[in-house]
This record gives sequence, structure tokens and C-alpha cells, in this order.
Amino acid sequence: MLSLREIRGDAPTAFTDGCPTRVVLDHVTSKWGVLVLAALAEGTLRWGELRRTVDGISEKMLAATLRTFVADGLVVRDAQATIPPRVDYSLTPLGGDLVEAMSPLLAWIAAHADAIVGDG
Repeated sequence: MLSLREIRGDAPTAFTDGCPTRVVLDHVTSKWGVLVLAALAEGTLRWGELRRTVDGISEKMLAATLRTFVADGLVVRDAQATIPPRVDYSLTPLGGDLVEAMSPLLAWIAAHADAIVGDG
């Protein structure tokens, strides 16, 4: 188990106020961010496919989340000049590494959510 103290042993300012690690943490651990990344773990998706897969996300939030991830280098936006226009989204290698690292957390949440929040 890795503690904050251990992380700061290697990077003393990690996760302190104003550190870029907090910006990245905010981007990748938002509810919609996690779900968009997990949806893209299955492969390239178009806008509508992403919207259906990430049930409940608004167009505005999906656009903002994708824009952030493209700027962060986690997602590739591939716009094709076709009629109608086609835009595909996929994970970059960095985004794939991130999804691989967060997969155990998602599995844990899926396994324990009912006991924590539900009737369990």
C-alpha cells in the first residue's frame, strides 16, 4: 500500500496545494472523467457511442471532458473530413496506462457499491 508520505519521499511537493499533480488528479478522478476513460478502454468510439456508453452524461460535460483529456494527452481526437463529419476518440498510450492503473479501483467499486450505498 502506497501512502502520501511515501509518494512525497520521492517528490516532496506531490499533491500539495498548487502542484500539477492535483490538477491531473482532478481531471482523471472526476465522475465523468473516470467513466469516459473506462468507456474508451474498449477501443475507439464516436461521439454518439461515447454518449450512450457513459449513461447520463450531458453533451456539454462530454465535450468538456474530452477537450480536457485531449489537452492532457490522454485521448486522441481524430476528425475526418467526411459528410457527415466523423470524429473518433481513442486513448493514447498514456491514457491506456492510466486506465490500466485505475481498473482495479473500478472493479472494487463495482463489487462493493451495493454494500456501501445500497441495501447491503
